[in-house]
Amino acid sequence: MVFTQSLSFLTKWDSAIQNNQMIGPLVIMGVAGCGKSSFAAVLSQSLGWQLIEGDEFHPSENVNKMRSGIALTDEDRAGWLAVLADELVHRGPSAVLTCSALKKAYRDRLRQSVPGLRFVHLDLTREQSLARVTQRPGHYFQPALVDSQFAALEKPLHEAGVLMVDATQSIETIQAQVCAWMQDKECV
Repeated sequence: MVFTQSLSFLTKWDSAIQNNQMIGPLVIMGVAGCGKSSFAAVLSQSLGWQLIEGDEFHPSENVNKMRSGIALTDEDRAGWLAVLADELVHRGPSAVLTCSALKKAYRDRLRQSVPGLRFVHLDLTREQSLARVTQRPGHYFQPALVDSQFAALEKPLHEAGVLMVDATQSIETIQAQVCAWMQDKECV
């Protein structure tokens, strides 16, 4: 008996894996003010991938806490991370997600849903973060919360599938580094 699988039943994931095109999705991570949103918008547009802006998926309770200068807890982030993981699965391999992903446990939660998920960590100092966050009037993330981000941050120094880049470089320089890492010259 010969088993054949109809291609019409393949998901976006199956098709990407079958065609050796599994280079995404990608998470752009880092503390507040590192440039996740700005860089992810440029990268997703150049790749022709969908942008998932993680901040847009925070429940109103989380936004209200941050607006009030109250740092989020692991429990506050748990539901948000579950929604982001679902979004990654739903959108398929051609997506760029912005997410602080401060702790290894948060990154592992996303990896549970998307094995082999890769991260670009936009790294900068506390002082650089504070300077950038202070220049974002009207954003719900308050400058007083920067210290809590660095207190929670577990840098992904020895994790597979992570590229660390200096967030103070130009977007063009960061993009060139990310594209070289992804081995996709078309994204420059």
